[in-house]
Amino acid sequence: MSLAVLYSRACEGINAPLVDVEVHLANGLPALAIVGLPEKAVQESKDRVRGALVNSRFEFPARRITINLAPADLPKDGGRFDLPIALGVLAASGQISNEALNQYEFIGELALSGELRPVKGVLPVALAARDAGRALVVPQESAAEAALVSGIDIYPVRYLLEICEHLTQGNQIPCYTAPPKSGRTTSSLDLSDVRGQLHAKRALEIAAAGNHSLLMIGPPGTGKSMLASRLPSILPSMTEAEALETAAVLSVSSHGFNAEHWACRPFRQPHHTASGIALVGGGSNPRPGEISLAHNGVMFLDELPEFDRRVLEVLREPLESGHITISRAARQAEFPARFQLIAAMNPCPCGYLGDSSRNCKCSADKVARYRDRISGPLMDRIDMHIEVPRLPTALLHRSTDEFIEESASVRRRVETARNRQLQRIGHKNSAIGRPNSALSSREVETVCALDDAARTLLYRAMEKLKLSARAYHRILKVARTIADLDGHNAIQIAHVSEAIGYRRLDRQE
Repeated sequence: MSLAVLYSRACEGINAPLVDVEVHLANGLPALAIVGLPEKAVQESKDRVRGALVNSRFEFPARRITINLAPADLPKDGGRFDLPIALGVLAASGQISNEALNQYEFIGELALSGELRPVKGVLPVALAARDAGRALVVPQESAAEAALVSGIDIYPVRYLLEICEHLTQGNQIPCYTAPPKSGRTTSSLDLSDVRGQLHAKRALEIAAAGNHSLLMIGPPGTGKSMLASRLPSILPSMTEAEALETAAVLSVSSHGFNAEHWACRPFRQPHHTASGIALVGGGSNPRPGEISLAHNGVMFLDELPEFDRRVLEVLREPLESGHITISRAARQAEFPARFQLIAAMNPCPCGYLGDSSRNCKCSADKVARYRDRISGPLMDRIDMHIEVPRLPTALLHRSTDEFIEESASVRRRVETARNRQLQRIGHKNSAIGRPNSALSSREVETVCALDDAARTLLYRAMEKLKLSARAYHRILKVARTIADLDGHNAIQIAHVSEAIGYRRLDRQE
C-alpha cells in the first residue's frame, strides 16, 4: 500500500485541532514534499525523519513522497509532526502495519538517532484525543503532563523502534500509570508572617472570597508586596477543571508546564517595564502573556503608576471579559484570562504623603500627575482601594499576646463564603465558577438586593463620591461578599458601609 493516514494535533491557542497526516508514495525521482501550510520547523522535519529512519535501521524509500497535513488552511508549526510523519512513511512503504494506526494519535519530535524529544502543548492534545476516543502516543518526557487528563490511554515512547514494535510485533508498550496528583496546592507563604495591618488583612480576605481586584496604597516598606504574595495561600482550592485549564495555558506557553505545580494557583508579578505584548501575549505564532499565565490565579502589579499608561490600558477588556483574543495578519488565538488583579502604589512620587514619620516633598500638582498615570476607567474597574499605613515600631516585634491568624484558618472562611456564592447561582459544577465579582448586571439586581436603609446609604455615597454605575455595581458585589463571609443571606447596612469604605480613591480630599 502506498498511502497511510495518521492522526496528530496542531496548536491553536489552548486548543488542539485535529490534523490528518497523509503520506503517499509514488513512482518518480526520489523527493519529499510537505504540503498543508507548514512553517519552517515542519518543513525541516523531512531531514530529521530521514536521519531517524536510517539510524533506526529502516529503509528510507527512494520514491516520490508527498506528505499532506490536513486541513490545508491550518498553520502547522514545531517538530510535533515528526513522529506521525516517520510512521506514515514506514506504513506507506509497507515496513510496518497500518491496521491499528487509526486507534492512536501521535505527537513528538525526532532526534536524528531516532530518540523522541518532548514538545510543548501536550496537555491540550491529550484533552482533545480523549474527547475523540483515541489513545495518545507521546515522548516519554511528556507522559507525566499528558497523564494529568483522566480517561485516556497514554503510551510513553523513548525511541522510534519502540512504537514500531508495539504496532507490528506485539511488544506492547504499557500504558503510563500516573502517580497521584500531589502537586503543591497551597502557597508556602503564610499570612501569619505579616505583623499588624488588620484592616489590610480583612480586605485581602474579602478579595479572596469574592475574587475581587484590590489596590493597596501606602508608603514604602509597609507590607504591600508581602500581603499580595500571601494572597494565594488563602484562595480556595482549585477544582479539577480549573487546574486543567490553567495547566493547558502553561503547557502552550514558552515556559511549559511542570506537573509539580498541579492545582497550584499561579502568582505572576511582571516588572513595571513590561510591554503590552508581554502582558496580553502575542508573536507571529501567538503565545499567552502574563494575564493568561495568571489564569485562575493572581497577577500582582507593584508600583502601578510606574507602568506605561498604554500598557495598563490593555487590562481593561480582560478584566471585564475574562479572555483575550490576539489577532495577527495570518493567525488568531484566544486565551482565557480570568485573573485576580492585585496592585500596589505609593501615595505620591516620593512615597511619603500622609506618612507620620517623614515629610512629603511633593507639590499638589506633582501628586495629581502621579495619580493621573492610572486612567479613570481602569481605576473604576478595581473593586477595592485601601490604605496600608506605616506601623508603629513596637508592632514590628512579635508579641506573645498578639492575635496571629494563619492562612489555613482564613482559607476555611474564604472557601465557605465562596461555596455560598457558587451554590446561590447554580454554578457549583461549572468549570468557570461564578464568584461575586463575576455576577452580571441582572444577577446583581437579584443577588445583591438591599433594604431601604442600606439603599439610602448607598445612594448618598453615590452622590457624594460621584461614583459611576460600574462603581455602584462593584460596591454591591463587595457588600455581597462581606455578607457571605458573615454568613448572612441578606445584605445589611453594615456590609454596605464597609464596602463603601473600600473605595479609598473615590473619596474627595
